Amino acid sequence: MNQNFSRRHFIRNASIGVAGAIAVPTILSSCAKGANDRILIGHIGVGSRGQDELLNYFLPFERLYSVASCDPFQDRRENVAGHINEYYKKAGIKAPKCKPYLKFEDILERTDIDAVHITTPDHWHVPLAIKAARAGKHIMLAKPLGLSYPDFKILEKELVANNVKFHYGTQQRTLEHIKLGIQMIKDGEIGEIDRIEVWAPGYNPVESPVCNEVPVPASFDYDRWTGPAPRNPYCPERVTNNGSWFQWDYSIGFLAGWGAHPLDVMIWGLKDKLSGKYTCEGSGGFWQPGGIYNNIRAWDVNIEYEPGIKLHFMDTDGANSAGMLNYLPFKDGNGTTFFGSKGWISLGRNSALSDIPEINEKLNDSRLPRDSNGMLAGENNTMGELFIDVVKGNVPEVCPLDEAILSDTVSHISNIAIRTGRKVTWDPIVGEVVGDADANNWFIRTHREPFNV
Repeated sequence: MNQNFSRRHFIRNASIGVAGAIAVPTILSSCAKGANDRILIGHIGVGSRGQDELLNYFLPFERLYSVASCDPFQDRRENVAGHINEYYKKAGIKAPKCKPYLKFEDILERTDIDAVHITTPDHWHVPLAIKAARAGKHIMLAKPLGLSYPDFKILEKELVANNVKFHYGTQQRTLEHIKLGIQMIKDGEIGEIDRIEVWAPGYNPVESPVCNEVPVPASFDYDRWTGPAPRNPYCPERVTNNGSWFQWDYSIGFLAGWGAHPLDVMIWGLKDKLSGKYTCEGSGGFWQPGGIYNNIRAWDVNIEYEPGIKLHFMDTDGANSAGMLNYLPFKDGNGTTFFGSKGWISLGRNSALSDIPEINEKLNDSRLPRDSNGMLAGENNTMGELFIDVVKGNVPEVCPLDEAILSDTVSHISNIAIRTGRKVTWDPIVGEVVGDADANNWFIRTHREPFNV
């Protein structure tokens, strides 16, 4: 993905939004609040994913204003702010001016901003959310959750202490076919669940680059991009999307980055039975040495929860090559299969299947949303509106932090089992790997000053 902001891309998509979602613009007062009671949102991290969510989740909807863009890349933050303003102008909406910021602290200090939308690299997710919660800002946070379990618990406390609403960026929770399947599972339509299979992509088909240090461009604040992570020599390859995803200092790779989605579906369906202790053991593969990528890129993990439910978690390539998914007539790129005493339900971004004919028919009802290829609809654009409903108290939290912690922790404990090469037991009550201090160190990150929490 292009690391810099694409003017043409934004203008084209923003124009589509103006013509489609806001075909008859509402002319508003210049005051952001008042009778219309719009929510004011600041966007922190406006790279490719941040831009996509801004265009699809926020700009098309009239119950909010995007009033701030923050990014360590100067061209991103300035171009995004400029195009947001252009979007509102073309739509005839008298919104407050969107301003660009280098420092997220300046956004958090604004008393008129109600909420923040955080789509930074993974290592900034929870530290930024903690600071936002302390500032009283409601939070929509990109997945995966983060890198350090103690930070998860700090965020949990700060949300409660400051009466802040949380919305985790697992957009499958808005997909009708997955919502339908989860309800069937909760209603016991496939009986008592005894095992689960989960799979997700392990890597992108790119080479691990060598980092040859060069001067940091004047228009990029590398120190702020690095934030709480260790300060490494700068090279452009380090700060790309792939660079942030596949380097240990910034993430644990797609084990969490993609695993977050199907593992979230698992927790969504069976939270009450998957909240206790569990054991984990498995194996994995890493990027070839010599380049800067050093995260796990292939895995085969077995987990057993105290109620006896077993989870088999694999990368997609491994799952396909091992024949794990042979029972599925359509093999989604990531998915979650629940096996019950009466049969199974398998849910993916573009699929919902069951070996029980009447359930399979309901899951594939012709009235369910579909994409241009006739597949069950993938991502849709309701996450932003859902966030606004959560902020306003119209609905309870749909993607809550406690469930995000449960699902993200599975990725981390899998990472620990693979890296230590031994079977580990996670106790969520005390938040530790039982009797293994060395293993726990893999789930604790020290923050670089002055970016501590």
